Amino acid sequence: MAEGSSTPEPIQRLVESFHRLPGIGPKSAQRLAYHILRTTEQEASALAQAILDVKQRIRLCSQCMNITESDPCGYCRDERRDRSVVCVVEQPLDVLAIERSGGYRGLYHVLHGVLSPMDGIGPEHIHIRELVVRLQAGEIQEVIMATNPSLEGEATAMYVQRLIGPAGVKVTRLARGLPSGADLEYTDDVTLARALEGRQEV
Repeated sequence: MAEGSSTPEPIQRLVESFHRLPGIGPKSAQRLAYHILRTTEQEASALAQAILDVKQRIRLCSQCMNITESDPCGYCRDERRDRSVVCVVEQPLDVLAIERSGGYRGLYHVLHGVLSPMDGIGPEHIHIRELVVRLQAGEIQEVIMATNPSLEGEATAMYVQRLIGPAGVKVTRLARGLPSGADLEYTDDVTLARALEGRQEV
């Protein structure tokens, strides 16, 4: 191979790092790497510092398992929220989607995944145990299962319902206004607000 014909090693490593990110294909990874190459050293340092800050300063709320910089998180600290209702979601992005809808003023619980036996993900791999512990305090009267309407999301909702049903806590599911197979993150605000209003007992 002629000298200068191969990609320099630092660029290759950067391309590979971008390519490992979800939704970034090889071409997009190349474009991002070469964009970074064209930025100033100050801009590149700011990006690197932002990534480090996320890893060093962001943690899980000890109550709801949502991502936060301070523990407990802002939602759990907010005394104006209804503490008798907890909305269970798959990921932190789902919390943002529900908040945008403006139709919910209770608390949250983030599972950080769903049950997926095919992928080796069981109850011990997501934050179900922490939800059960929260319910034992007796303040929560309703759990809204807002997992995505996928096979795994439905299986997770059913598992949680069977687990906490005997405790006498009301378990509801978002209404079917949500398109089947759609993720909460991409659902429009009006549809999500109506789904919250029309939730049904499981």
